[in-house]
Amino acid sequence: MVRTATSRAQTARRVAGEVADPEVPVLTIADLGVLRDVEVTDDGRVVVTITPTYSGCPAMDTIRTDVVDALRRNGFADVEVRTVLSPAWTTDWMTEEGKRRLAEYGIAPPGRRRAGGAVPVTLSVRCPHCGSLDTRELSHFGSTACKALWQCRACSEPFDHFKAI
Repeated sequence: MVRTATSRAQTARRVAGEVADPEVPVLTIADLGVLRDVEVTDDGRVVVTITPTYSGCPAMDTIRTDVVDALRRNGFADVEVRTVLSPAWTTDWMTEEGKRRLAEYGIAPPGRRRAGGAVPVTLSVRCPHCGSLDTRELSHFGSTACKALWQCRACSEPFDHFKAI
């Protein structure tokens, strides 16, 4: 019985984790670090915990619906999705695979955050198109609030940069 419960929990986590981020569809919510926990209770209810990239993220309603739909399609009838704001999401929760996918998609992935001390200023971001570090920020806000708009001076291509939060 324990093996079955463990197997159901693993399946639920895999299914929920494979849900695509609606704003950056090359990322799953697991890659993004938004998926915090998946639990299958003794009575079979699946409880999924997610944390938004920021408290006003408009994608959370879509993510919630997509998680419920994906789990129901895979045989989990009773699904609850909880949103938790603390601890706050950080780009450090993104997987290395997710960062690689971002770069391949044309979005510069975030660097590592530094705990405490001075706030680092990003002077340059590697261009996801040509690899040059000769880049400049055009706008602190890109296609979504969690990204900034940059341009490469070497290849002239604009690109989003996922801000390190």
